[in-house]
Amino acid sequence: MSSAVKPINKTFAAGKWMPRDRETLVAWMKKIMAKAEKDTGPLLPVVENLKNFIENDAKAYMFFNQMFDEVPADKSKALPDLPQVRDYQHMLRLFNVILTHAPSFDETGFVGFPFNAILNWSMATSGGWAGFIDDKVNVHIKAILDAWGTFLRSPESTYVLNDDPKNGWFGEDAQKMLPNFAEEFVCDPSKPHYGFRSWDDFFVREFREGIRPVAEPDDDAVIVNACESAPFAIARNVQLLDRFWIKAQPYALRFMLNDDPWARRFVGGTVYQAFLSALTYHRWHAPVSGRVVKTCVIPGTYYSETRSVGYDPLAPNDSQGYISEIATRAVIYIEADNPDIGLMCFVAIGMAEVSTCEITVYEGQHIKKGQETGMFHFGGSTHCLIFRPEVDIEFDLNGQTPGLESSNININARIATVKPHKK
Repeated sequence: MSSAVKPINKTFAAGKWMPRDRETLVAWMKKIMAKAEKDTGPLLPVVENLKNFIENDAKAYMFFNQMFDEVPADKSKALPDLPQVRDYQHMLRLFNVILTHAPSFDETGFVGFPFNAILNWSMATSGGWAGFIDDKVNVHIKAILDAWGTFLRSPESTYVLNDDPKNGWFGEDAQKMLPNFAEEFVCDPSKPHYGFRSWDDFFVREFREGIRPVAEPDDDAVIVNACESAPFAIARNVQLLDRFWIKAQPYALRFMLNDDPWARRFVGGTVYQAFLSALTYHRWHAPVSGRVVKTCVIPGTYYSETRSVGYDPLAPNDSQGYISEIATRAVIYIEADNPDIGLMCFVAIGMAEVSTCEITVYEGQHIKKGQETGMFHFGGSTHCLIFRPEVDIEFDLNGQTPGLESSNININARIATVKPHKK
């Protein structure tokens, strides 16, 4: 594993979910750990439930001890000055602190995945891999993240939406990263917190009308970007089953679509995947016009990463292909108005803390290209568009090669054109 460690500064820049420099992450970890040391009261109920589960389930007890025992062998290879989580009891205390904290802004680095920051070493070990792919473990992780989501949707979470230049989302430093905020997003600067009722309300903010126009709305051959996102991968001739956990992370349609019978209609087709940035828009829009024929939300993992990519400080950032098969995700099947597209599929994939995928359209509804279809709560993650093998699709990604170094393409902007079927 140690030979696969990546340069930290390069990896941390992707998606802006974690700090660009190690000093910021170190300072953040020290602050959270200091608060945890003073937190001597009872654990919150969801954290106490995880503790009881770990201590009463033989496999969980083994995994949660093993994952922290394995960390010291790796930590000297990168971030040797980063304070380490000592054991699962320490982890639980840190979780307890995080559950009443909303992510604050820092111009040098945004710790957008605080639970991920606590687990980023342990989840890369063999014990971490085994533990975080376990269904029973994920039931408890989901409960904790749901509780955090409840806090982020409460008025108490607005304390970071203030004018403090160092940790306020409307302060001087934040405005450098989010210029023209009031002109671009629906808000009222004359009201407290710009009118946002909670942290989550701020994070799922809406663009003002006309800010992201739909590319060629009357041309059904043009496919638009379904999320404000950067291209990650394009795969052709995708298969029903494949070894999705290996380094190349090929797509396995059967697992991506949760063994839906319709998965077979996409065998030999194309998958386009793109990832969202921490600071951008997090609602989904329809890539094509058509009728919604099926929707579902599939429960899954939150902190599982493929071991083939090695240590990943932004895990599961480097594992985005892999998590499209196993993470929590929302699926929307659309029968496009354009017969040259026909049935296509949008898959929103939650990553780490980004676990709540909300679908806002319904089966039988006709939607127009560029219409809102749903959103990620607390941030964004990654998503896929899946096309049948009969679709002759040509991508236009602003001259970019898909990968972690790519840049955002505006939502509703053209990303592909479908050619007519040959007769």
